[in-house]
Amino acid sequence: MKQPVFALVDCNNFYASCEKLFRPDLRNTPVVVLSNNDGCVVARSKEAKALGIKMGVPVHHIKQEIRQHGIQLFSSNYTLYGDMSHRVMMTLEAMAPKVDVYSIDEAFLDLTGLERLMSYQNFGQQAKDTVHQNVGLPVCVGIAPTRTLAKLANYAAKKYPATGGVVDLTNPARQRRLLARVPVDEVWGVGRKIASRLQAMNIVTAIQLADTDLATLRKRFSVVLERTARELNGVPCLPWEDAPPPKKQIMCSRSFGQPVYALANLEEAVTHFATRATEKLRGGQQYAGELMVFIRTNPFKSTVPQYSKSASVRFISASQDSRVIVQHAMNLLRSIYRDGFEYAKAGVMLSELTDDSALQDDLFGSSEIGTAHSARSERLMSVIDEINRKSRAKICMARETGPAVYAMRREHLSPAYTTDWGELPRVL
Repeated sequence: MKQPVFALVDCNNFYASCEKLFRPDLRNTPVVVLSNNDGCVVARSKEAKALGIKMGVPVHHIKQEIRQHGIQLFSSNYTLYGDMSHRVMMTLEAMAPKVDVYSIDEAFLDLTGLERLMSYQNFGQQAKDTVHQNVGLPVCVGIAPTRTLAKLANYAAKKYPATGGVVDLTNPARQRRLLARVPVDEVWGVGRKIASRLQAMNIVTAIQLADTDLATLRKRFSVVLERTARELNGVPCLPWEDAPPPKKQIMCSRSFGQPVYALANLEEAVTHFATRATEKLRGGQQYAGELMVFIRTNPFKSTVPQYSKSASVRFISASQDSRVIVQHAMNLLRSIYRDGFEYAKAGVMLSELTDDSALQDDLFGSSEIGTAHSARSERLMSVIDEINRKSRAKICMARETGPAVYAMRREHLSPAYTTDWGELPRVL
């Protein structure tokens, strides 16, 4: 049996790189991307990192640095980032027989047997160049016989400019040299708490973790850390995911851009969240058996009265019909709403998710709307989803048509360069 080989392709400073791609005037300018409601830094360009801008720092804490260094701010543009991610993954899928999308900006590629056609180093360089040519985004590539080692190879490709952004770690001697230089907290799957416990045992580098007795790791930590150590020694332990596992819960929530007081405005927000969550539900070919709705004030604002409440309901028949789920959400919201509070956040969560093989209708219920096997319901939802995917005009619930007082604050939002004809970049 052939030794498996994996490549991890990871976009560099993904959110910031997406913003810079359509702004060549910012090529050498520090850029930071902000979280929802423009609150904290969630992405930094290499220039911003060089200035010492920390991840997660509130933007109002770096006002002096912004003025002093001309740092450019951008609100999170999830539509742009999602589309650019799709383009990167499509490019990679044309280059490798099996691609496992790990996150919005990184993917594992199965390269087993590739050495008969070209060297792994050459493939990594080709992947790096092709993504840059087709999409315009910089990536680094790490190649190794296990996913954990591929992660470390990618770490080295980013950390050491002399690598040219590609590190082939299939050679055992080269693996050992890198492991000796990498802190244990940089190993994939070793979090802060585990790293602290390991360091207390004088395990401070990746190679020390790899050389630790496996039975000791299993006894003092878990089988998960034992598998990590095995992977550091070149033994694959993580199964390949040809398709992502089905979701167990779907959450849709958001902090408001401004305080919300009226029930009608909360209804509009919760309707929007319930609709979006149900669209994701249908996208995964799933049905929800339970719904939870919550609302809360701002716990960090001590000058106002505080209130937080949630409520849930189990459906008699699992559903993926937006009308049914929105109606239940409205009933739950009205049961927990209290007048006189300054609401800062609301959300919905769908759980008890299943596919159609486990559905069971209500013996005494109507089959007209939203029940598990209602053909009319499924046809209607399918038509709505198709229209919303292909048309600029959107079909939405009536409660969503009012002014979006709950909308996020995004004062530095860039255009939808790749998904809106009216916002295509212009070359003068």
